[in-house]
Amino acid sequence: MRKPSFWWISILVIALDQITKIVVRKFIVLHDTIKITPKFFWLTHVENEGAAFSLSFGNPIVNRIIFIMVSIIAAILILRLKIKSTSKTEQIIYTLVLGGAIGNLIDRVIFGSVTDFIWWDFPDFIMQRWPVFNIADSSIVIAISLIVITSIFQKKNILEDK
Repeated sequence: MRKPSFWWISILVIALDQITKIVVRKFIVLHDTIKITPKFFWLTHVENEGAAFSLSFGNPIVNRIIFIMVSIIAAILILRLKIKSTSKTEQIIYTLVLGGAIGNLIDRVIFGSVTDFIWWDFPDFIMQRWPVFNIADSSIVIAISLIVITSIFQKKNILEDK
């Protein structure tokens, strides 16, 4: 039996990520915000030179070099895991992560920063608003959520899902 592919998921994530980022860079001025709803959902144009949650080494050139290298290494590792896996769940998870990693890698290589634009409200007991993010970031979070959900609700190990 042929093993599942799911490459189209990575391609779709990369395409949606890059198209939305092009639109944001073209139509929303850097640091401007468009309030889609009064409080809950906003679009704001941010260029993030750091990593998740704007973590940074403090130097844009160092950030660019390190985050490009880390992204390439991560993409290669995920690609290897994806190719070796026969689990449908893992195939989906790996292609989601790979698409997200490549989407943000493209930005880092071309622009030196990652375009973020989605800004959700978050319950005020932790932080006022969730940090700004993009489609690539969302894809990675969805993959992590799938890992957690399958770990909790699947009786058999995720690695055994054939």
